[in-house]
Amino acid sequence: MTASSTPGSGRTPRIKGVALLTCGALAAGALAAAGAGMLLPETARASSHREAPLISGQPQFDTTDVYAFVSPDHPDSTTLVANWLPFQEPAGGPNFFPFAEDARYDIHVDSDGDAQDDLLYRFTFKDHRKNENTFLYNTGAVESLDDPDLNFTQTYDIELQRLKHGKVASHHQLAKDLPVAPSNVGKASMPDYQKLRDQAVRKVPGGLKAFAGQADDPFFLDLRVFDLLYGGDLSEVGNDTLKGYNVNTIALQVPSSYLRESEKQPVVGVYATTERRNAEGEWTRVSRLGMPLVNEVVNPVKDKDKFNASSPENDGDFLKNVTEPELPKLIEGIYKIKAPAEPRNDLVSVFLTGVEGLNQQPGGKPSEMLRLNTSIKPVAEPKRLGVLDGDNAGFPNGRRLTDDVLDIALQAVEGELVGAKNDLGDAVDANDKEFGRTFPYVALPTAGSDAKAAEASTKADATGLSGGVSSLTSSWDDNTVMLASAASGALLVLLVGFGRAMWSRSRRRPEQRSWLG
Repeated sequence: MTASSTPGSGRTPRIKGVALLTCGALAAGALAAAGAGMLLPETARASSHREAPLISGQPQFDTTDVYAFVSPDHPDSTTLVANWLPFQEPAGGPNFFPFAEDARYDIHVDSDGDAQDDLLYRFTFKDHRKNENTFLYNTGAVESLDDPDLNFTQTYDIELQRLKHGKVASHHQLAKDLPVAPSNVGKASMPDYQKLRDQAVRKVPGGLKAFAGQADDPFFLDLRVFDLLYGGDLSEVGNDTLKGYNVNTIALQVPSSYLRESEKQPVVGVYATTERRNAEGEWTRVSRLGMPLVNEVVNPVKDKDKFNASSPENDGDFLKNVTEPELPKLIEGIYKIKAPAEPRNDLVSVFLTGVEGLNQQPGGKPSEMLRLNTSIKPVAEPKRLGVLDGDNAGFPNGRRLTDDVLDIALQAVEGELVGAKNDLGDAVDANDKEFGRTFPYVALPTAGSDAKAAEASTKADATGLSGGVSSLTSSWDDNTVMLASAASGALLVLLVGFGRAMWSRSRRRPEQRSWLG
């Protein structure tokens, strides 16, 4: 199999029926991944968001997605992005969404294809509080990362480990006490969040750039799994399940020459992991992610926790899950689309070895990770289907933020690379927020003031159920919002005082405890 050169204009337009079919197929795959017989609705899952039984209860340690791409504005460098802590409701205060202090967040690089780390970038975090006598995340409007009104802050260190044959050969501290961009509390608290984001982007010695902080979840898809599986109303296809949710992002931009083995061998493998201390005080791997959707719909439930704790060099244990995948069989059983013949060596090239002539490392050992050819320059207009649409700078050659990996993966699973042409997809073709043009590229997080609750309130206003408040507030500026908040607080004090007075009165005159007079 070789890299695709199919012109973009030759793709067949997606039709609604195919989109509906795909969503049903994906639902079946997700159900299989969750285990047969699990019929109760639960949180929607995407990529590796809550994909395994153990990690679903440890969201701070849950790796959701990994991206690796040649930097569009600095093509001599590679940008590595990894996300954690899925499904962040923007208004989820007062503690919001810090990185875990008792975690080691690692980004791994395999430069020679032996399925063992050559470089490991480790990120560790520390909490800081200015005032322990308040419940507030911030005590006023925050205008900078060192603003005294930002009560809770985090800093992080970056360590580089160089390894040989799986053993650490050297340690280097690249940076210490870099600031983390805070959770986006809301417009009254953080009136210029872009400014805070910009302050959190830091240069690191050696020509690197680093960022850690909250961001809009860049993964986009429709995964209304349990609504679709049993023949319910499929007309909701095309809704971005992750719209409005945030994640915690770590991003690192590194000169490509630091990562690859040589100019003649420019392909690198990339994956991310999380470690935390166990009861004995030893560091234990609890999350792992390279290629999207593997531990979600490729591995059965019996292998999920084992995969999260494992290393790429042991991925032969999971080979059968790729060569004999369950998802195409489910699609055939439900929708009568014939599953491609097994063994699925085409999927081995996508998920385990890289594609010949594109991003396959010579003599590489099969293992699950993103593989990026750092010599392929970025394109001015990325195509969302990447290699399947002739854009060899995109997935599965690394992964860009704009790549529609769900559509690509579905089409590959159904045999696109072995001649079974199809246009499967979920009708969600782009992220709900525009990505940045400069590092760290991820979109700004949704603010607490723009959360789903506020969205529902706006809909209520439109129906006239809220007494016409929306017309009054539509022209409010940030000062008005803060003033209104203060007024609301004063009213609350008055109400509490009134309640206490009535309670005292009722205590003194028990014979007249009637609220009716």
